Amino acid sequence: MDSDYLRVEAYAGYKGEETPRAFVHGGMRRRVEEVVAQWYTDQHCYFRVCTDDGYRYVLRYDLERFQWELVMQEH
Repeated sequence: MDSDYLRVEAYAGYKGEETPRAFVHGGMRRRVEEVVAQWYTDQHCYFRVCTDDGYRYVLRYDLERFQWELVMQEH
């Protein structure tokens, strides 16, 4: 996916894990309505989310760089 500017508004749970609540990409703010799936690797956390625009996105959080990336958008 295009690596345009991405800013994620996340909630840190009681264990300190980051969970996306909204994000801004390409100048548009999208509110996360549901986290559909969540999985982990040694270096990343992945979140498949449904947003208020009717699309699903996969967001990846880099655990070493503390940086979010947009991996995929699907309708």
